[in-house]
Amino acid sequence: MQFTADKLLLFGATGDLAQRMLLPSLCALSADGLVAPDLCIIGTARTEHDDISYRNFAAEALEKFLPEERKASVPDFLKRLHYQPLDASKPEGFAALAERVGKVVDGLAIFLSTAPSLFEPTIAGLQQSGLAGEKSRIGLEKPLGTDLETSRHINDAVAAAFPEDRIFRIDHYLGKETVQNLLALRFGNILFEPVWNAAHIDHVQITVAETVGLEGRAGFYEGAGALRDMVQNHMLQLLALVAMEPPSNYDPTSIRDEKVKVLRSLRPLGPGDSVTGQYREGAIGSQPVPGYDEELGRDSDTETFVALKAHIDNWRWNGVPFLLRTGKRLPERKTEIMIQFKAIPHSIFAGQGAKTEPNKLIIGIQPRENVGLSVMAKIPGLDRGGVRLREVPLDISMPDAFAGPQKRIAYERLLLDLIEGNQTLFVRRDEVEAQWEWIDAIRAGWAENAIKPRTYTAGSWGPAAAIALAERDGFSWHE
Repeated sequence: MQFTADKLLLFGATGDLAQRMLLPSLCALSADGLVAPDLCIIGTARTEHDDISYRNFAAEALEKFLPEERKASVPDFLKRLHYQPLDASKPEGFAALAERVGKVVDGLAIFLSTAPSLFEPTIAGLQQSGLAGEKSRIGLEKPLGTDLETSRHINDAVAAAFPEDRIFRIDHYLGKETVQNLLALRFGNILFEPVWNAAHIDHVQITVAETVGLEGRAGFYEGAGALRDMVQNHMLQLLALVAMEPPSNYDPTSIRDEKVKVLRSLRPLGPGDSVTGQYREGAIGSQPVPGYDEELGRDSDTETFVALKAHIDNWRWNGVPFLLRTGKRLPERKTEIMIQFKAIPHSIFAGQGAKTEPNKLIIGIQPRENVGLSVMAKIPGLDRGGVRLREVPLDISMPDAFAGPQKRIAYERLLLDLIEGNQTLFVRRDEVEAQWEWIDAIRAGWAENAIKPRTYTAGSWGPAAAIALAERDGFSWHE
């Protein structure tokens, strides 16, 4: 059922995500008139607040995290906010929450960010209190399980109250402008799609590098590790967008149908196709940082780095490796996709002593949003000693290319789509399960072969074995 919600219910309304992302995003949407003037936002969490104290809490968060140029809109935004304390583990509290939400006229959008152990009681409470009716939809923030079995358990619980067309599984990477630009780059330009295949592309690299360590997430990260925290969701979604076949239309069903075909075509990893690591003390930007065990306070076998060599078994990508790499305490923060094209079949410049390099397409996602294409160009000169060529970049900085429009963080787009009911940038259940099937097989292989993380120094690009993973096939990581 298509509807635009007139009420938004935020679970976890006092948490870090709400303070850093959700409240600033909603304030920005409100300031720009992108949500209806009568949209009512109800926050709920265990913390005791009334409307006034929660508005004061929200004002402090917005003062800290909202861009300066938007702060004039805060007083009007705060009038939208209401609050109802709730312990989601106690079913009797949901009647008061439903009373606080009140009558739903146009529709109710629910944003659920909670511990996995609270998913079932929360869904049951929503259902019993009448908050999961036909005019309600729900957005689910990760983590949605720790493997295929637990993911199915959570999805079954949600499906008991909400049909698939009213379930919005959130991967905030899909809300990033440059990620969405992958579709425009591929399917809006005749230049790329005809060569977007194994005949012309040598390999693909996807890197998600972080400089931070645990940052207060020890409880979650120790139970997840790099593979489940980053690869299972963000990186596999990026891979699917790079590798998918052209959808027939720009709509949720067409796009997600093509993504799931890619995920189901991922070949199980072979021996030697993965490297895991865990950082030890080192330095980030000349500042000393402790090792993972020191931050955690005990010994651990959880991986903070993983590099994988994946293959997609279909006609388009036969024989093309997809190299995935992610880790904490790496030298720089960046998320990028690098498409390495094949070398030209014959160089007319070789007899002149000129060396050519294969073209590269580099899509920067964060912190710098850009698209760069490396091409060969002649070095200026009279060429008396022979023609000289050099690789030169053609760079498009997305913020510079579109200087007019306001830059928006991912959650602005995702919250607006949740309110309005557009599922295009949300993940369907069959996608999630295909991702978990592949990840579970990797973890089973690690367990079967007793693979433990190799150590690497904080501030480096991971274990030396990760370099060897690429160089075995003649590749080098793009750094």
